[in-house]
Parts: sequence; structure tokens; C-alpha cells
Amino acid sequence: MLSSNGVGHGALATLLREEDINTLICGGIGGGAQNALAQAGITLYGGVQGDADAAVNDFLAGKLAYDPAVHCDHHGHGHGEGHSCGGHGHGHGCH
Repeated sequence: MLSSNGVGHGALATLLREEDINTLICGGIGGGAQNALAQAGITLYGGVQGDADAAVNDFLAGKLAYDPAVHCDHHGHGHGEGHSCGGHGHGHGCH
């Protein structure tokens, strides 16, 4: 587990790049973060659900179920940066 020690879309991308990480597996993710990751040369596998270890094993086996068009579009509804996308019961969803 790593802390970004920062805020905003660039903090995560910078942290991952500094750690020589070139792949990110996640659930929902906003467009700004997607752009920052792409600019950092980090491949994104979004829309993944379930256990993190199982997702990594599926990725390594070439059978990871992900959504290349995933995005979280409910920023600005009182959630702010750094929230966990999905499952918070406000009727918003990640796509």
C-alpha cells in the first residue's frame, strides 16, 4: 500500500511513475485521472470488480474482465477528490 502524499489527478500518476509501475487495475476512475495516467504512460484497466488478488491473477493469466470505457462521472456532487467510486448509495454510478 502506497500513499500518494498529494492531491489531484497528477499525484497518483506521479507516484506510480516514480515506482516504475506501468499498469493500474481499478474500479471507477474519473476522466482527469485517466488523462494523467495516459500522459504518464500507465496502462489502465478500469471497471474491475471483486478481490484485488484475483484481479491480478486474472491479469497475469490474460483473462482480466475490465471495461476500457469506464469512467466515474459524479465528481462535483459533494464527493470531492479521493472518494471511492461506487456503492455509496447516492444513485450515482460508474460507467
